[in-house]
Amino acid sequence: EGSGLERPKGKTSTLVVEGDTLETQPYQTAIVASTFLAHFLFAANSIAQINTFNDGDLALTALVSIVTMSSSWLLADLGSGVLHWSVDNYGNGRTPIMGGIIGAFQGHHSAPWTITDRQFCNNVYKLCVPFGIPTIALINALAGGAHPTVTLFFTVFCTMEILSQEFHKWSHMTKGECSPYMNWLQNSGLTINRKLHALHHTVPYDGKYCIVSGVCNEQLDKSGFFRRLEHIVYKCNGVESNAWKLDPELKDRTLRGEYKIE
Repeated sequence: EGSGLERPKGKTSTLVVEGDTLETQPYQTAIVASTFLAHFLFAANSIAQINTFNDGDLALTALVSIVTMSSSWLLADLGSGVLHWSVDNYGNGRTPIMGGIIGAFQGHHSAPWTITDRQFCNNVYKLCVPFGIPTIALINALAGGAHPTVTLFFTVFCTMEILSQEFHKWSHMTKGECSPYMNWLQNSGLTINRKLHALHHTVPYDGKYCIVSGVCNEQLDKSGFFRRLEHIVYKCNGVESNAWKLDPELKDRTLRGEYKIE
């Protein structure tokens, strides 16, 4: 298909983070299972509260819930892009808290096929740290019982951020390696597709960062959103993005205020 995602022959999976493994560990399964169970319960409770506020009007509750979850899915794509951009360009494997995620994303560029050999829990468990139970519990506490749509919105948002790594994996797999439902989700635009994500995997990896659905990618790149962020970071602390280090001309253009990716 010319997507650039054919898995290289003779290549083996490469682990770049110390202590990493492709084998799913019991603690990974426990983290992921407990996180998704908790998120489901938070979401179900929020919908029940919305239904109570609507005096049991199921149609209205369904409408509010669908609109809330749809808007959360859309914002989650943007969120995945900001996260992906930040860990691709700043920090390293020794960075506190986020080091494991940073090391995995930055190493992914040198061995992008490795992700396809990971099982679900092994692939997504690291994202259960920033988007897991403590985060949703805090948001739920701050929102209070009077604002169940806030809890529902951020529960779906965090769930999508965790799942984005699995959607990301699918975009590196051929159609034959994916199940029919995976291919349908990609073809429908609900998850990031192969050809769109392949555009990210060209040096200096300066665009197409969103990996939930990718729907935000074109507008973010055309507006120069991430170049503007890099310019702000550089002005604040003098730290250059990894994309700048790979392409000095990109740095020069950004510092001149030429932010758009054509």
